Amino acid sequence: MRRLATLGVVLLGLFLVLGKLVSDAPPGVDVAVADTLGADWQGTAGRVAYVGSLVLGPVLPVAAALGLVVAALLTRRRPALMGLLLRCVLLLAACRAVSLVKPLFDRARPRDYPELSFPSGHVVSVASVGFTAVVLCAWLARHRLRAVVAVSSLAVALAALCRILLDVHWLTDVVGATVGVTAVGLLTGAALRLLPARTLDP
Repeated sequence: MRRLATLGVVLLGLFLVLGKLVSDAPPGVDVAVADTLGADWQGTAGRVAYVGSLVLGPVLPVAAALGLVVAALLTRRRPALMGLLLRCVLLLAACRAVSLVKPLFDRARPRDYPELSFPSGHVVSVASVGFTAVVLCAWLARHRLRAVVAVSSLAVALAALCRILLDVHWLTDVVGATVGVTAVGLLTGAALRLLPARTLDP
């Protein structure tokens, strides 16, 4: 647990430093990626990315949290399982809260667009669900863990790509979102005794 918490602290520091470094002006890699991938945001790529952002966005953690709460209520005769599910709701909420720090960095978007840029709220949403899913899988279905990690990673990558294709986020916004969620997830998971995962008591 101590190693996971230490890694969480290191990643949180990296997240904060990255946010401060890019808040004044985008680095060259951000500009290059935006000019390349975000150039067609009004064309076909942008339309596809818009649809992807509707699915892979803020609606996802809301649906996941509701699902976890319903599952917890249905398993109230199994206190250990119910407690696990409710702790996962708290984990999900803590990870999703990473996007609340946007005013701390006050970063502008690549193009004229409302709200602040760092970190990407869409990527935070998807990464939060993915992190929670991986933790829950580690407890309940460890044999499926690799598959859940792969699917979660792919979903985060697709969400990030959609936001860049729409030219509403810099590359470092989506990278920062992933790092921030991982940091908070590790720290919160350790605090809630979700990490490291164990065999659930009957």
